[in-house]
Amino acid sequence: MQKLKNSLNGTVICLFELIVGILLLINPIGFTTGIIIAAGIILMIVGLINVIKYFKVDVAEASMGQYLMKGLLALLTGLFCIFKARWVIITFPALTIIYGVVLFIAGLSKVQLTFDMLRKKNKKWFLAVISAIISIICSVLIINKPFVTTAALWIIIGITLIVEAVIDFVTMIFNKKGNKSPEEESEENKG
Repeated sequence: MQKLKNSLNGTVICLFELIVGILLLINPIGFTTGIIIAAGIILMIVGLINVIKYFKVDVAEASMGQYLMKGLLALLTGLFCIFKARWVIITFPALTIIYGVVLFIAGLSKVQLTFDMLRKKNKKWFLAVISAIISIICSVLIINKPFVTTAALWIIIGITLIVEAVIDFVTMIFNKKGNKSPEEESEENKG
């Protein structure tokens, strides 16, 4: 049951990477703007819940929880995200650097996966090392920002996500096959 759950989680993550990558390729600025606006809507809902909670609970709990302050901050941040999404995209190239750092960390986790597959004597370990190398190289490129526009960078990120999703999915399939017990493999070979 745990293997099925892990496989399903991995597949969902790969599909998510693939979909986000495709959407970034189609319309990088529009997609990013949509994400920022969606985050703003979520922040406004959270803020509204906190403001309502402030007036519903007793004074001591409301004071200790700082629900009004948290609610107003979330509401204002949400409004800012909704009405100034383009500003966020233009003035926060740091988001791409953060993405580069996250991609670098993902690359390091794929180095771990490579060694795990090697230790399990999985013959398809090279797929994980390819994925790790791509992640690390792309992260270094993104962190150094050699691209002129943010849109070009988002397109590169989209391509990276698509390639990563495909390689991760193939690696996941081969890693799953490498985890089978000798009894499971002999049953599979008989059938």
